Amino acid sequence: MTTNVIAVLNDLIEMSKDGELGFMKAAEEAQHASVNDALLESAASCSRGARELQDLVLQLGGKPESGGSVAGALHRGWLDVKSAVGNRSDHAILADCEKGEDVAKKRFHDALEKDLPADVRAVVERLYHGVLQNHDRIRAMRDQYAAMKT
Repeated sequence: MTTNVIAVLNDLIEMSKDGELGFMKAAEEAQHASVNDALLESAASCSRGARELQDLVLQLGGKPESGGSVAGALHRGWLDVKSAVGNRSDHAILADCEKGEDVAKKRFHDALEKDLPADVRAVVERLYHGVLQNHDRIRAMRDQYAAMKT
């Protein structure tokens, strides 16, 4: 079971690292300071979550992931292409971030469907609630900037 738990946690680490890198990339493109600040805060939250998950993997005797996934890197590359073609509005940036958070929500939810030790489950549940809050904040900002589409 420990090997399976480590695999689940490493998947969440990759997801968290993808979120961190994605939010940092999005923050570079943001036009409004409030959007930039929110995206950098989300990146920091993902980074803290990844570190906590890495610590759990170490405690379980495993080797924690240290980077994001290939899919995450490809997605960031695609966003670079979109950005190079033209300036993206904060609304478009936030919409892309929300899509990423949709994926994170599903991955954390799926992890909670697994047979996890109680202490690991408690950490994953807490981080999942953070992902939900992050998602809702990004969605609210997306809606706020929908009318602006600068």
